[in-house]
This record gives sequence, structure tokens and C-alpha cells, in this order.
Amino acid sequence: MTVENTSSAHRPCIGLTIGDPAGIGPEIVVRALCEPDLYQQLHPLVYADRVILEQTIEQLGCPISLNAVSTAAGGRYENGVIDYVDVGSLSHPVCMGRVSAEGGKAGMAYLECAVNAALSGEITGLATAPLNKESLQAANIPYIDHTAYLQARAARRQPMTLFMVRALRIFFLTRHISFRQIPDALDQKSILSALPLCELYLRQLGVDAPRLAVAALNPHGGEDGLFGREEIEVLIPAVERARASGCNVHGPVPADSVFHQCLAGKYDGVLSLYHDQGHIAAKTLDFHGTVSLSMGLEFLRTSVDHGTAFDIAGQGVADARGMVAAVMAAARYAAMVRHNLDLEP
Repeated sequence: MTVENTSSAHRPCIGLTIGDPAGIGPEIVVRALCEPDLYQQLHPLVYADRVILEQTIEQLGCPISLNAVSTAAGGRYENGVIDYVDVGSLSHPVCMGRVSAEGGKAGMAYLECAVNAALSGEITGLATAPLNKESLQAANIPYIDHTAYLQARAARRQPMTLFMVRALRIFFLTRHISFRQIPDALDQKSILSALPLCELYLRQLGVDAPRLAVAALNPHGGEDGLFGREEIEVLIPAVERARASGCNVHGPVPADSVFHQCLAGKYDGVLSLYHDQGHIAAKTLDFHGTVSLSMGLEFLRTSVDHGTAFDIAGQGVADARGMVAAVMAAARYAAMVRHNLDLEP
């Protein structure tokens, strides 16, 4: 990985959370912080328990030391050192790869501590390793995932997930719903609400005049109703109304070509209609290079696009490229997002 050096005074402080301590989160965070070039772009501050970091460093055999701090100002931020805030949730190592209330409680404690620091302005943004939904439920945490917690604590506008990989940027109109429910979930109101936010969030990332595309639902965009009427009855009217209001949006564009066109530069972003439609495109292009950005918060949060991988946790085989990409994306965009928070849709 080759990056340009940034003077220390201008490097953003990015908080890293290790996610569920029984998953691969601690490993990919420690591995990411073994990348010397990373320190040329940011000041990374980890929110974790010392015992978990020690356990992970021992498992990996990494030549890296720990520096406990109480605030971001106390960090050394140099190669070979992990600066961290000891959250104090766990006093003993965990059993790797297992769902537990203990792991769910600890993972949420790391996130809560980091979010407090981000809301106070102590750190510029967040890069998070994965939590486990079952462990959160076992701990009676009233949030199903990162997104729900961040929306409750830090939403400035309606949050949206944005996937970024190379020049491809993908927003999602719907999230985790059954495939059978997707057509019924599409309506003009939701699309007309989403498009101005897509435009705003791209502007917050430095895209001056975003060009958007809406992905079609049916093959070939429905072929004038031959393969479905969602394009005729919902998508086309919504796009036309959005364009009439000044939004530079096109479509619906058949999903088998719209993501390639965005990657090639025809569009700055695509509004995907459902989870897999956008996820397949991004992860096929570059699974480990795909970064998830949570937009619409008081700060930028980035994350890997995979889960806790309990099946390989603690084995020293987890791939940290996604975590490196998430941290570097936070370093690149977090300060810009904070600067542009007051932009209007």
C-alpha cells in the first residue's frame, strides 16, 4: 500500500472499535495497525479492553506494544504502538468464536465510548469492526446492530448506508427485508425522499454536482411492462419528479449495466433498490476493498462489509484488508464530512 505522507498536525484522529471480542474484529484491527503507511494518514485510537488486545497480540505474534491513554491527546501515534482507551468492560480473555452476552455487552461498550468521543469532537470519525447480532440480543442490548445504535445516538438527518469501492458508490433504498417484500416496499415517496439525501451525502464527500442513477428492479428495466410494471408505475414517475425538482438523476437503468456505468464514470452514485442488488456488485468487484459508510450522522463512520466470522476467530487467518480500507476511508473523508455537515439538501 502506497500513500502520500500527511503532516502529523493535519492527520485526523480516527477511533477504531474492535467489535465483538470473540470475533475477528480484534485481529483485523491489530493487523491493520501493523501497516506502517497507515500512520502517515491518521492518528488511530482504539477503544477496547487491554486484556483483549494482549490476547490478540499474543495470538498473532505481532511485534507491537500498547499505550493506554485516557483521551486522544495522550496518543503517541507511531509505528509499532497501539494507542488505546481501556474501556474496562472485560478483565479476562474471552472464548473465541462463541455467541455470548459478555461479548455483546463488551462490543457495545467499545462503541458507546467511541461515539461519546466522536460526539464531543475529541476524535474526527469512527472505523468499526463487526458486532454480532446474537451476542447483542443475549446481552439484552436494545439495538440490533451498529446502525440502530448510531441512528439513536448521532443521527443528524435520515441515515443512509453508502458502499464505496474504487469509483463505485452505492446507496440502498431498502435494507434487510425478504425478497418477496421488495416490490411492495418500492414507492415514489421513499425514492423522492432518498434521492436528495444521496445527492447531499455525495456533496459532503466532495462531489460538487452529483450525477445519480436509480437501478431498475426487473430484467432489462421491465421491457415496457413485459417483465413487470414497477418501472412504469413507480420508478419512472419518481425519477421524472426528482428531475423536475432539480435533481440530476437518471433511470431506472437496468441493474446488469448501471453499476458498471457508475464505475466507468457515467454516474457518481447509484441508488440500489435492495440489499443484494448493490452488495453483489460491490463485493464481486472487490470484496476486501468495499467500505461501508454511514452517512447522515454527526460524524462519519466507516466499517468493513463482513461479519464477526466466528468460524475462523482466534485462528490468525482473518484478512485485514477490509479493515485497512475502512480506516483509510475514514482518514480521507471524516474531516470533510464534518466540515460539510451544514450543507442543505
